[in-house]
Amino acid sequence: MRVFVNGESRQLPDGSTVAEVLAAVSAVARGVAVAVNGEVVRRADWAETVVADGASVEILTAVQGG
Repeated sequence: MRVFVNGESRQLPDGSTVAEVLAAVSAVARGVAVAVNGEVVRRADWAETVVADGASVEILTAVQGG
């Protein structure tokens, strides 16, 4: 299936979960938030939330600053 991660097209196995998408893009799971099609997915649900073909996945990294 094809999904868009932070605007970049990626080919992933059908039925991939949010956790698997993160692993595929080598994103660090700590300090990030994930939204699928504009809906924030709770970290507790990452392993069970399946990403659909054509979905938009945004991975946001927390940054400290002043």
